[in-house]
Amino acid sequence: MKEIDEAGEALLGRVRIVLSHTTKPGNIGAAVRAMKTMGLRRLLLVRPAQFPHREATFMAAGAADMLDRVEVCDTLDEALHGAALAIALSARRRDLSPVLIDVREAAQAAVSEAAAGADVAFVFGTEISGLSNDEVLRCQRVARIGTSARFSSLNLAASVQVVAHETRYAALGNRARYDSRTPLATHEEKEHFFAALQASLERSAFIDRDKSGRVMERLRRLFGRAMLESQEVNVLRGMLNAWDEAMRKEP
Repeated sequence: MKEIDEAGEALLGRVRIVLSHTTKPGNIGAAVRAMKTMGLRRLLLVRPAQFPHREATFMAAGAADMLDRVEVCDTLDEALHGAALAIALSARRRDLSPVLIDVREAAQAAVSEAAAGADVAFVFGTEISGLSNDEVLRCQRVARIGTSARFSSLNLAASVQVVAHETRYAALGNRARYDSRTPLATHEEKEHFFAALQASLERSAFIDRDKSGRVMERLRRLFGRAMLESQEVNVLRGMLNAWDEAMRKEP
């Protein structure tokens, strides 16, 4: 049992929490406290309004040591660097979005990928408006926390607590065993592929450079559902290179 617990704690080390454009420093402190109680250790902030801040230290209440290890990033891409699976937390219904799953299913997916050796990120948006559409489309899944229809508003730190609890349960509570698998593509591998795909589609005149946004959003959604493996991205990049080379040779 001790070996299983140690293995579960190791899995949690591969799970990061990302808070994008947080406006209230107290929520950062409350978030690290929620994380520490559940064994999550890595928090990344994307352009927080105020950090470091005494309110964050006050709200950390016993977890202030984690604030010293918080990583501050300029972009979401930077915060997702190396992550093979990114799961956005959003209560808003969107016209286009990655596959929508329940938070418990999201935690199980995160731990499963961590067991396969991948890094995983849960992404939370600003307290005011949540995640932007562009931020959501940089993730492969959208998770929703089940709440009462009469009052569905959750504080940011409370949402982090729910996710952290579900992730800990997935890693330790059910003593689950996970099968190894081919590694998923990292965030940067996928982003390089999307950049190459868009450039190729523009060169072939399939899409117009000034009107490519909607098509690329749908393609991101399509490939997000596929949960691309690293080797699969390499194959797709190779296909694009072959097509581009063939077009250059055409008279």
